[in-house]
Amino acid sequence: MTCNKYEVPIVPYGGATSIEGHTLAPHGGVCIDMSSMKEIKSLHLEDMDVVVEPGVGWIELNEYLKPHGLFFPLDPGPGATIGGMCATRCSGSLAVRYGTMRDNVINLKAVLPNGDVVKTGSRARKSAAGYDLARLIIGSEGTLGVITEVTLRLQKLPSHSVVAMCNFQTIKDAADVAIATMLSGIQVSRVELLDEVQIRAINLANGKSLPEVPTLMFEFIGTEAYALEQTLLVQKIAAEHHGSDFVFVEEPNAKQELWKIRKEALWAGFAMKPDHEAMITDVCVPLSRLAECISVSKRLLDASPLTCMVIAHAADGNFHTIILFDPSQEDQRREAERLNHFMVHTALSMEGTCTGEHGVGTGKMKYLEKELGIESLRTMKRIKAALDPNNIMNPGKLIPPHVCI
Repeated sequence: MTCNKYEVPIVPYGGATSIEGHTLAPHGGVCIDMSSMKEIKSLHLEDMDVVVEPGVGWIELNEYLKPHGLFFPLDPGPGATIGGMCATRCSGSLAVRYGTMRDNVINLKAVLPNGDVVKTGSRARKSAAGYDLARLIIGSEGTLGVITEVTLRLQKLPSHSVVAMCNFQTIKDAADVAIATMLSGIQVSRVELLDEVQIRAINLANGKSLPEVPTLMFEFIGTEAYALEQTLLVQKIAAEHHGSDFVFVEEPNAKQELWKIRKEALWAGFAMKPDHEAMITDVCVPLSRLAECISVSKRLLDASPLTCMVIAHAADGNFHTIILFDPSQEDQRREAERLNHFMVHTALSMEGTCTGEHGVGTGKMKYLEKELGIESLRTMKRIKAALDPNNIMNPGKLIPPHVCI
């Protein structure tokens, strides 16, 4: 209320893992560090939900839940906290099976700019009572209020899982297999794509000798028989698209080692260029356009003098490019920005989005009018003005400054 009275900007701060400038303070103000609000307030085993404060990390939460046979199924970057995950409407590699953050929040509490504390709903699994305020705040990136409590939907830990890998000669073949797998109706929980440059980085960083070709990684869950059946069906699909070296593992340590490869992809990239920085793209397209979008982007990336790696949540059309550049060389920074700009516009031309899971912040604002249209942006601006008339909540983010109402 004091900040609102004197029109002092407020910037909420969580795990500091966002990459689109969400926690910058272009207008100064007060930074509210939420990282100490990390209490797990209540666990309801029979309802399969948990009430947490926003500073709880998803990794720490899953460590707490594991003895109870439960887990929270979103897995963004290590260090991400529940509050920030809500604010950016994040997802991760398991989104193809369990959905994004908006699908896994039952309700939340937030403090509005005028000091009101709003709870968006009950603990019921579904409700048709009034506006869906939880989904309004999820993805608002701190521009409407400060999240102080979240009730999350939980899942049972799978009784059995299989992790598989398969190599391909072209990235289009790999993407086509991801599409064919989803169209077949097979219930995968993860389908991750890594290009040959990313595999080369992994080999360099971890002393491995993986074939340096486009690679798909899968996870199948369920009973032992069901998971194995799905694995063999996908092996057949991969073979029809020139896949080779299809391998799968069921032993826990072996599975963990394979997924460690994917989770540490960014840091492996820095092993190739230790003195470089990374610009990371986050486009998402309809699944039917994924192979085309990646192929078009890959041709441009391969022609660039910069080192570029492609990794994708291939089963839901979301892919990232890690573009490494020397921050002391302005021409390299401009080249990285050119590549990023090209990929965003390529995705938009295919009815896709400039950000599948990282959020808008300051970095993606310039693309929103082309993606959403000025009418949608004006509607967002009206909502912002109604809840935050003094524009104190994380100003300069999400809504482009040229939008007027």
